[in-house]
Amino acid sequence: MAVPEVIPIAYDPNQRSGAVGRYAEGQFLASVTYAFPQGFRPADGWEEQKRLYTVLHTFDAAGRYRDSEIWCAGTWAEQQRAPHGDDSVLSQARIHLAKLLRALPRRSYTDIAVRPFQRTVDGVLFGLLIEEDEDGSWAELYPDRYAFGPPWDGTYDS
Repeated sequence: MAVPEVIPIAYDPNQRSGAVGRYAEGQFLASVTYAFPQGFRPADGWEEQKRLYTVLHTFDAAGRYRDSEIWCAGTWAEQQRAPHGDDSVLSQARIHLAKLLRALPRRSYTDIAVRPFQRTVDGVLFGLLIEEDEDGSWAELYPDRYAFGPPWDGTYDS
C-alpha cells in the first residue's frame, strides 16, 4: 500500500500523540522529546549530547507545513543533576509546551492529517519523513521515532 500524500495522525490523550489537534489557523502537532544531533557518536559524551526539546509544528487546514517552534530545555545530564521540581529540565519543557499550546486560538485536541516535512535545528532532524526498505514504505516522525503505516488510520508503532 502506497504512502498517502497526507498522513493521518490519531489523537490519543494517553499516548505520545496526546498533543495533536486543530486550532483557528489549521492543525498542530506538539511534543516533548529527547534527541541526539545527527552524526552523534556515543564516545562524544552522550549525557551532554542528549537534549530535551519542546516542539510545536503547525500546518494549514490541508496539512501543509507552516512552521515550527523548537526549544531546547536542556540536556540529559542537567536533568539528572536536578531531576525534581519546577526547575528541572523536564518540568521546564512541559511548562513551555503548555504555554505554546495555550497560545493557539480555538485549540481542540483531535485527529489530524499532515503532509511530510522536515526541519533541522541544532543539528537535530525534526519532521515527518517517508522511509522505505525492502518490506515497504512508511512515514516516520523525527526525532520521536514513531512510524505510521498501513492501514493508514493514524495509529503508530514506536
